[in-house]
Amino acid sequence: MKPAITFMPEGKTVSVRQGTSVLDAARRAGIPIKTRCGGKMGCLMCKVTQLSVGGLSESGEQERRKLAGLAEQGVRLACQAKVIGDASVEVPEDPLKSAVRRLLAKQAEEDDLW
Repeated sequence: MKPAITFMPEGKTVSVRQGTSVLDAARRAGIPIKTRCGGKMGCLMCKVTQLSVGGLSESGEQERRKLAGLAEQGVRLACQAKVIGDASVEVPEDPLKSAVRRLLAKQAEEDDLW
C-alpha cells in the first residue's frame, strides 16, 4: 500500500511511492511549491511545515543546518523530505496571493463601512 500525503490548506491528498520527495508529491497533486534550484537544497524556497508526526524521513544534518532553528518548529525542505508513511504538510501561501487576499479583505472591510 502506497503512503499518502495531504497538502494543507488545500486538503489535497495524493498517494506516492515510498521515498518520493514532498516536492515531487506536491507536483503530482497539482500543488505549487516554488523552487529556483530544481530541488537541490540551494534556494531554500520550498519550505513546508510538517503537521503530522512521522510519515516523513528524518531531516539530514545539512538540511537542519540550512534551516537553522526552523527545523525544531517542524519546518522541512520539500526537496529533501521523503514520504515514508502517511503524512500531512502545510504549504505556505504564495506571497503574491497573500498580498492580493489582504487587499481584497481590506477593500471589503472599507465597503462595509459605507
